[in-house]
Amino acid sequence: MPTKSQPNILMLCTDQQRFDTLKCWGAAHAHTPNLDRLAEQGTLFEQCYVQNPICSPSRASLFTGMYARNHGLWANGVSLPAHRKMFTRSLADVGYDCGMIGKQHLSACEGWQTEPRYDDGYRMFEWAHDPIHRSPQNAYLSWLKRQFPDTYKEIFPVEGDPSTAESGNKSRGATPMNTVPSEAHFSRWVSETAINFLQDDRREDDQPFFLIANFFDPHHPFGAPPEFRDLINADDIPPPIHADGELASKPDVQAAYSKASYGGAAPGFQDYSADEIKEVRAAYAAMIALVDHEVGRILDALEASGQAEDTLVIFTSDHGEMLGDHDIMLKGPMMYDSCTRVPLIMRWPGQIPAGARVKELVQWIDLTATYIDVAGVAGFNTAQGASLIPLAQGNASGWRNWALCEYRDSGHEARPPVHTTMLRHENHKLVIWHGAPATDRLMDGELYDLNVDPQELVNLYHDPDHSTVRERLKDQLLNVMDHTEDRSQPRVSNW
Repeated sequence: MPTKSQPNILMLCTDQQRFDTLKCWGAAHAHTPNLDRLAEQGTLFEQCYVQNPICSPSRASLFTGMYARNHGLWANGVSLPAHRKMFTRSLADVGYDCGMIGKQHLSACEGWQTEPRYDDGYRMFEWAHDPIHRSPQNAYLSWLKRQFPDTYKEIFPVEGDPSTAESGNKSRGATPMNTVPSEAHFSRWVSETAINFLQDDRREDDQPFFLIANFFDPHHPFGAPPEFRDLINADDIPPPIHADGELASKPDVQAAYSKASYGGAAPGFQDYSADEIKEVRAAYAAMIALVDHEVGRILDALEASGQAEDTLVIFTSDHGEMLGDHDIMLKGPMMYDSCTRVPLIMRWPGQIPAGARVKELVQWIDLTATYIDVAGVAGFNTAQGASLIPLAQGNASGWRNWALCEYRDSGHEARPPVHTTMLRHENHKLVIWHGAPATDRLMDGELYDLNVDPQELVNLYHDPDHSTVRERLKDQLLNVMDHTEDRSQPRVSNW
């Protein structure tokens, strides 16, 4: 049983990992023994939705506890407003030793730009936006250059080469950085740094810690060291979700994204051959296998340190990946489950059940509320989610039956802008593709009955037989939008 009044919190976060990628979830082709073990020892949430399908806005929702339209970081390349309080600051204020490893992405990071620090409460800040980001503050590249100089020279033969993530965006397969020896890989650096933090003797015996360890995989470009690629049989992986001609019944932006991802900034599904798509899906699974291996090293170190019984462990991801589903690659304004639904496992010995599964709809901002809850923080009044601990303990009374995801031209800039809003309500999903005055595009929509169409192939939005359901869900969306406005500023008097 936990002995601390405040548990340690260890958050293991990947980038761009869709929900259906773990063997414990049902992916027979996956090689995820350590994450499967974590699920056996904890609780798996089957339906977790992020608040935005793009990195920065999604991560800002986590750190502020707010829906995407409220916190102000509405797109990649936009900075979190300085007045927004991060939950890590609140944890530090109540005694937590806080650390961050890897990608945070709460401000613009393109090119050599270094992400500025906020009032974040971190004692340890080992920042590395991604493996090839050439900022002098990229802690992974400093480690790689110091520990594996020959590998560093192979990747960057010209010192000062201003390579950016755009080279990865334009690649249809692995780049040399993806296939470095596993001991020199970004994911190994994350686990090594995390283990060092867990073993840090500067903490008092009863001081709790919060650590977020951010893996960059399985974010594109897609590739893994050979020994992990060898664990995956591409023939065992189901093909992408597809129905002939389905995009003809979907909003026309989706056909454009099929031709070119990221609004034209990256290859689209139609640039890939069938064999290339098959290999991408296998490489994606191999990248997750590598992450799983490194997660195992972290969990073993936590156990060896004697702190596992006092630690709430969370595994999740910031958003998903289309991976060829619906003839689309990567991410963007699409609101399919491939993009908006992520894995979520929680383990807290003695506090939440082992081997349990939760079917209720949960959201990423519920993690913020959970951390605030277990740490005993008072007054974090911008947290719009709800603690997952009662739900994990079997108390679903009063739990919401909806999830909200919002895209506000959040990825690579589009002309005209693309704005979409998703409401998942019970077993229906409504997606609004906004029109004037938000954008000059024509308003359109998607409607799916997930009971009969869980793969979201048949768009019922314009089906006269489903007009009543569509209008009811539109009304529900209006109510949800009102309910989720930012009303955190306290009223101190009647006038």
